Amino acid sequence: MPTDTRGGVVLVTGATGNVGRAVVAALATRGIPVRAATRSPAHAAPGDGGVPTARLDFADPSTFGAVAGARAVFLVRPPAISDTRHTLVPFIDEARRQGVEQVVFLSVAGAAHNVLVPHHAVERHLASQRGWTILRPGFFAQNLEDAYRRDILEDDRIYVPAGRGRVAFVDVRDIAELAAMVLEAPAAHERAAYTLTGPEALGFGETAAALGEAIGRVIRYEPASIIGYLAHLRRRGAPWAQAAVQTVLHAGLRVGQGARVDPTLARLLGRPPGTLRAYVQDRHRVWERA
Repeated sequence: MPTDTRGGVVLVTGATGNVGRAVVAALATRGIPVRAATRSPAHAAPGDGGVPTARLDFADPSTFGAVAGARAVFLVRPPAISDTRHTLVPFIDEARRQGVEQVVFLSVAGAAHNVLVPHHAVERHLASQRGWTILRPGFFAQNLEDAYRRDILEDDRIYVPAGRGRVAFVDVRDIAELAAMVLEAPAAHERAAYTLTGPEALGFGETAAALGEAIGRVIRYEPASIIGYLAHLRRRGAPWAQAAVQTVLHAGLRVGQGARVDPTLARLLGRPPGTLRAYVQDRHRVWERA
C-alpha cells in the first residue's frame, strides 16, 4: 500500500485544462513537487510558477516517458479521446512499469455502471490493481465558462438537452483541493471512489438566472433536443465521439442523474463546497462582452 508522503513528483495530465491547472496550483501550494503534462508544453499558459512541463499525448506511446520518475499521476481524460482502452489504459500500464504507486483518476459520476462513457473502461482497469483513487464529480460549474461560454456570449442562452433536470454543480477548485489532499496522503484514500457534488441542485433556468444576475444581462435557458444538441456541437466543430459523449451526459440529466447532492466532498474537505452562485459572482468577468 502507498505510504503518506510529500516526496516524489506528481505528474498532472491535462495540466492546461480547467481541472489540471487547478490541481497543479493546489499541489504547488502544498509544497508537493509537480510536473505538468500536456500535448503542447510550448503552448502552456504563463503564470504556472515555473512548474516543469512534459509532452504527453495519449495517442502516441512514444511520449509516455513523461511519467518517468513520478511517484503518482493525476489522470484526466482529454475530451477528444473516447477510446480509452487503447490510450489511457496503456498509459496506466506504462506508468506502473515506471514505478508509479498511485493513480488518481478524474472520472464522472455514474461511470462505474455506465458503459457508454469512456471513463468506465479506465475504472474497470484500475479495479484490478492497487494504488488508486477515483474522483467522480458531477457537472462542473466551470462548464459555464467552457462548454457553454460561446452560447452565453453570442446568444445570451444556455443550450443543453437537460429538460427539467437539476444539477448539483461542483466547483473545480474544490475538486482540485481534494485531489491535492489525496495525492499528499494516498494511503488514507487507497482504492476509494468518491462521488463529488456541489451543495445544492439547481435547474438550468435557475442557473441562467443566477448567471444573469452576476453579469447584469438576461440569460435564458433554452432546452435542446438530443438530436438538436448533437448537431449544434458538430456545427461548433466538436468531433463525433466528443459530441456524442457530451450529449449522452447531458441527456442523463433529464432522468435525475445529476440532481443528487452528495455529502462526500464536504466531509473530506471539512467545509461546505462552493455554491454555483458564489462561483458566477467570483468569475463574472468571463461572460462580459468587450
